[in-house]
Amino acid sequence: MRHYEAIVLGAGGVGSAALWHLAQRGIRAVALDRFPPPHSYGSSHGQSRIIRQAYFEHPEYVPLVLEAYRLWDELSQHLDQPLYHQQGVLQIGPADGEVVAGVIQAAEQHNLSIDRLSPQEIETRWPTLRVPEDAIGVFESQAGYLLVEQCVDAHLHAALGAGAEVHSPVEVFSWQPGPPVSVQTSEGHYTADRLIITSGAWSGQLLEGLSLELTVLRKSLFWLTPDAGTLARLDGLPCFLFDLPDGVFYGMPPIDERGVKIAEHSGGQPVDDPLLVSRKVDPEDLQRVRDFTKQQFAAHSVCLYTMSEDGHFVVDRHPDHEHIVFAAGLSGHGFKFSSVLGQAMADIAMTGQTNLPVGFLKCR
Repeated sequence: MRHYEAIVLGAGGVGSAALWHLAQRGIRAVALDRFPPPHSYGSSHGQSRIIRQAYFEHPEYVPLVLEAYRLWDELSQHLDQPLYHQQGVLQIGPADGEVVAGVIQAAEQHNLSIDRLSPQEIETRWPTLRVPEDAIGVFESQAGYLLVEQCVDAHLHAALGAGAEVHSPVEVFSWQPGPPVSVQTSEGHYTADRLIITSGAWSGQLLEGLSLELTVLRKSLFWLTPDAGTLARLDGLPCFLFDLPDGVFYGMPPIDERGVKIAEHSGGQPVDDPLLVSRKVDPEDLQRVRDFTKQQFAAHSVCLYTMSEDGHFVVDRHPDHEHIVFAAGLSGHGFKFSSVLGQAMADIAMTGQTNLPVGFLKCR
């Protein structure tokens, strides 16, 4: 039996960050993961993730994401490794749609700088884009993308350097609240004073006693290889998101030889068992992306969204066990927050509270 001050279940985006924040405080901590991280079996993979400040999902996310920016920069400086790339993000849709109206509301409430652009202004500035006549654009220059696998690896590297441990591959079978918390795994029995559950698509299984209404969705990611002429015109292209009548699509400019990353944020197929999800190309997903881009795909990956009932994160202490905390239901937009959610998890687990503005994300 191995005893720790804190055990983290899941070493993806939030789990790796929580481990780093625990280790920084001198806490004897271990993260357990079924697969050696960073891996492609959950949600924290796929080359890149957009990070943006004018948050259309809800203005209350803005203070949290601003702190996430600071923490990503702090981690980059700590390891002398660039993780965030400021490319800007262009979000396009109806003026009264969820995306554009939400961006404008968040920007106005938090005094953030955005540019409102007509279809003609967008197509003049970025000639490769085509914008519906009834849409407008909002451009946020302070946005960009994070290198997702490098971010997970950076948090784990920093945590290991500060004395934390990562055990994988380790399958978690069950846990009992104690205290001390007892965790039964494929590699034996672990105990701890505190437990942090950040298990992504497996959260529903590990938090089975709570009525969180989590749904796991299979999402396809595609990389499109433009021809040489188009590639030259993509220079300076920002990250982008289109709110269209047939779906919400997003993408990022070429980072390497794989080309432009394109995915659909809406839709997705429900998954019963995250371990058994098909990782083959889904013809319908491919066709929807092809219809959006009118190009051919070069590479493909599968990601999992763990959706909460209302699309907002759930970050809280276990209602029956104050020494157990969790982050779940990140709903396809949580990775950018993983640096700050990791800190919140460490704060709440070790002290029972946090100064970070996560109160609006408690169990509902």
